[in-house]
Amino acid sequence: MPTSPRIPFDQMPAPQQAGILCNDPRFQRFAAMRCGLPGQQFGETAAAAYLRNCCKITSRNALSTDPTAAKAFEALKTSFDGWTGKQAMPRGKGR
Repeated sequence: MPTSPRIPFDQMPAPQQAGILCNDPRFQRFAAMRCGLPGQQFGETAAAAYLRNCCKITSRNALSTDPTAAKAFEALKTSFDGWTGKQAMPRGKGR
């Protein structure tokens, strides 16, 4: 049975990326830490609420239609990537 090729994360639609992030335990820890709960881990629902709050949206689908929300989501992903060590960040930022 043939399988469809995997789409790289950065080429997925923003709402799909957001859904994947909210299910990632690393993002759940990042969200908890950013909410003042270091050493804790949010669940998927709390991580999604954190993401919606950061992007000022009520639904992840808005990431496809609201340029301001899309920009906030990109900034959030950059902070998360810096926190995970995936991307270098200036000293004192995002931690």
